[in-house]
Amino acid sequence: MTRLLTTSALAGCAFALLAVPAFAVQSADSPSASQYTDEDVVIVTGRARSLYRVGEISSGKLPVEPLLSTQTVQVINEQLIEDQGARDAQDLYRNFSGVSVFSYAGVTARGFRQEEIYFDGLRGDPYAGFSVPQLFNVSRVEFLKGPAGMLYGPGAPGGLFNYITKTPGEEFAAQTSLVAGTEGRYGASAELEGGLTDRVSGRAGVFYETMNQPRRNADSTTQIFDAGLAIALDRGRILLQATRYDQDLGGNRLRGVPTDDAGNFLTDRRWNHNEDSDFLRLVSNVLQARIEYDLTSSLSFDAGLRWNEGEETQQYHEPRGLFDSDGDGAVDASIREFRDQERGNESWSFGANAIWSHAFGAIDNRLLAGVDWYTQESDFLGFSLRGRNVPTAGLPTPLSLFTPEYGVTDPSTYALPPRAGYRLTRSEQERRGIYLLNEATIGRFIGVVGVRQDRFEDTDLITGDGFQDEATTWRAGGVYRLREDISLFAQWAESFEPQSISSQDPQAGGPFDPSAGEIWEAGVRTELLDGHVQSSASIYRIVRSNVLQSDPRGDVGNDGVDDLVALGEVTSEGFEFDVTADITSNWVATVSYAYNDTLITGDAGTNALTNSVGDRFANAPQHTAGFWTRYQFPQINTAVALGGDYVDVRQSISGQKVRPYVVFDASVIYETDAWRALLRIDNLFDETYASSGFIDRTGHFPGAPRSVFVELTRRW
Repeated sequence: MTRLLTTSALAGCAFALLAVPAFAVQSADSPSASQYTDEDVVIVTGRARSLYRVGEISSGKLPVEPLLSTQTVQVINEQLIEDQGARDAQDLYRNFSGVSVFSYAGVTARGFRQEEIYFDGLRGDPYAGFSVPQLFNVSRVEFLKGPAGMLYGPGAPGGLFNYITKTPGEEFAAQTSLVAGTEGRYGASAELEGGLTDRVSGRAGVFYETMNQPRRNADSTTQIFDAGLAIALDRGRILLQATRYDQDLGGNRLRGVPTDDAGNFLTDRRWNHNEDSDFLRLVSNVLQARIEYDLTSSLSFDAGLRWNEGEETQQYHEPRGLFDSDGDGAVDASIREFRDQERGNESWSFGANAIWSHAFGAIDNRLLAGVDWYTQESDFLGFSLRGRNVPTAGLPTPLSLFTPEYGVTDPSTYALPPRAGYRLTRSEQERRGIYLLNEATIGRFIGVVGVRQDRFEDTDLITGDGFQDEATTWRAGGVYRLREDISLFAQWAESFEPQSISSQDPQAGGPFDPSAGEIWEAGVRTELLDGHVQSSASIYRIVRSNVLQSDPRGDVGNDGVDDLVALGEVTSEGFEFDVTADITSNWVATVSYAYNDTLITGDAGTNALTNSVGDRFANAPQHTAGFWTRYQFPQINTAVALGGDYVDVRQSISGQKVRPYVVFDASVIYETDAWRALLRIDNLFDETYASSGFIDRTGHFPGAPRSVFVELTRRW
């Protein structure tokens, strides 16, 4: 497998170096590099050169242009977000090579389930892990691939998302938008920014959108209120931001639609296990302050503090098992369990970095020193009540797969205990880290080495039980610039994830060391044809070790508690290729492809690793591909765009086949200085498919059917 992977990777790297220029095949509509002029890129209607290309990435903590990065960071900028009409993060996943949907809010990245979310480089998820991040106040999304423990502390080895929020501009700008579409979709938004005084700029934005979801009984209403101030200093600036997220998701705590073992839906993809009265409501408030300051010409400093308080309440009917209600030998109904739950969390996140730049003879050196701190207190209150396969008073009724009758069951009649009888948990986690990273440039070579020390502590606030530990992580990398437009890169890096506090019971063999991740990666990047073609190709190997699972010996200490062992190991090997190209001055395209092979390479013989299916991981496709292309007609101020997304066959957590799919989207964009109109069509050919698998009693998550919306924007 390794030999095959290496061979395919070398072929891909050769393609990046040799075949990519074919995007600029000469024709009357395809000028050579020397034919591009500033006039080609400054006019609003012919700006392909500046649309999707990325000038700098920041998730590596040392700002750097992509060609000179020792890490793989993929960036989706604001223009691509606008052209695709993206409303939330799931609308963007196809643009990231090696990323596919895992469930309602998570993704699979390089073979691993990944849920780490950062905003402006600070840990903390205002969507509580149950909702997908919205993009209204986001200027770009950066995905740092692979283990990032040295830079960000604990996290999954597949990578992490960093959402960069919008900040106030000094020049006056304003816009309002109206949107309407199928599924009862309508909404509006407004944004305003500009200078308030000579040194103070402000920004304010409001977003509202409501629609019926494709699943029966499901709808969503989202409101976002965002405001910020930028205060200019002599050598820097202070940024202040306040955001409120308010989501009302009716009948929308969704599981999948039941399937057979071949991955075919057993019923209509719009089937929903929830009643019309079910809901998920999320309110999250965020306050953030940041300072960026140049202490001297060679020493810069930045620091950020983020506070988040969120509350989530939900009632829903969980599918608990399929059964045959009429005795014909085929399952046709689902037992349901009613769940009444409340979650609350409050978190603080702080990060500070200092960068010192200095030349030592022929060596240009940058030294990064940083600290970060994160604490979160979480509460959970909940109760569940399981129904039977026949209607029973005081219990949730079963639901037919083919002729569902909603409204027969009424949660107000359920035999629920008083609130004092609900299960209550309360926990606190704290993460502290300090790190150093040095970058040295000698001629054509750039070398990077860094180390980080973390301390972490988890506490059960009800029992007082707790656990604390520490971890050291390293990373090293290098870039060699073959030419001004071609570079080779390689990296080695580590990550870690603390085991959950519930798994640290000494009677079960605890405490346990964190699981560890390690990556080896190498590749090539280009900025060919005077920068008109940006590409990246890389091969990688990630090993995740010390994964916790059940001890096959059972209760080793004969103390009444089954033991655990940290013997699990998972190996992920892959190849990725991404390109952004200005084919002509009016035609731009992005293409991504990823191959991944993730195998369980070590266990205790129990096949009990979370999200594993035999020797593989659930929802981990071997092949994924995506593209987006946009062609501008300058004479009529109009552009047309088409995108596609391919995801290979997968297995659900229960081992059921998740069928491969190809989905196409399209946009038509009309734009002048003052007006912008967008027509967006998702799932152009109305493909019936599953975006991911789950477990057999809940089925697969269905992809959305074809939908259309129009957005009209006025700018000032």
